Amino acid sequence: MKDILEKCVNYLKFYNDRIGLPLELQLKKVHSYNEVENNKNVLKESQGKHQSITLIEEENLFAEDWEKSQNLEQLLEKIKNCSKCNLYRTRTNFVFGSGNYNADLVVIGEAPGSEEDLQGQPFVGRAGQLLTKMLNSINILREEVFICNILKCRPPGNRNPMPEEIKLCEPYLVKQLKLINPEFILALGSFAAQTLLKTKEPLGKLRGKIFNYNISGKIIKLIVTFHPAALLRNPQWKKPTWEDLKMFKVMYEKFKQSKI
Repeated sequence: MKDILEKCVNYLKFYNDRIGLPLELQLKKVHSYNEVENNKNVLKESQGKHQSITLIEEENLFAEDWEKSQNLEQLLEKIKNCSKCNLYRTRTNFVFGSGNYNADLVVIGEAPGSEEDLQGQPFVGRAGQLLTKMLNSINILREEVFICNILKCRPPGNRNPMPEEIKLCEPYLVKQLKLINPEFILALGSFAAQTLLKTKEPLGKLRGKIFNYNISGKIIKLIVTFHPAALLRNPQWKKPTWEDLKMFKVMYEKFKQSKI
């Protein structure tokens, strides 16, 4: 509550400095200078000072500091000590993600495992080694892509992510995607796919399709396949995964050719 009140005070101070209007008008929902002009009384002090102004939209009033990040470096610095959910109590490292900050492809898993938690990097254990091989099989180097997870902290015992944890952490991922501005997303496993697509459909019904993931009006092509950790436990799923990767390869190479 204290943080919210401080933000309100700072907002009103900034607002007053920008347009020189009294407090009672600042508390109204004002979207254009023409609306201000209609009130002759409140304009007496500011008349002649401003030919045009851009007012702050109300939804930005309670924006958190990290939301204003202009690049991934800033974002990491602002969220690396996150304590919004209880996972911060048991984590060793905050796992932000790694790879190409200007990648055309972002690979998204569900959450860090034990090795990722220890090293602070995504997909560095056995599953990570398999992911590297999966990418190499379709002529993509790991260094070309950006790799991250829905959650930035490891759930104890590698349990499944909880809904509240996903709700609190997903906005960080969305911000990462806005900053990277990729053309493609490869969603690994049920939790990543269901979170991104806002569905409860099982993985089997999401595979083999190309989805449009809309982020601030930008359409990102998204496909779903099995998580590498699941493939280590269920080798019989490697064949359908290869089919998914081949489908993605065609789409990705066509895009690359169009850039030449």
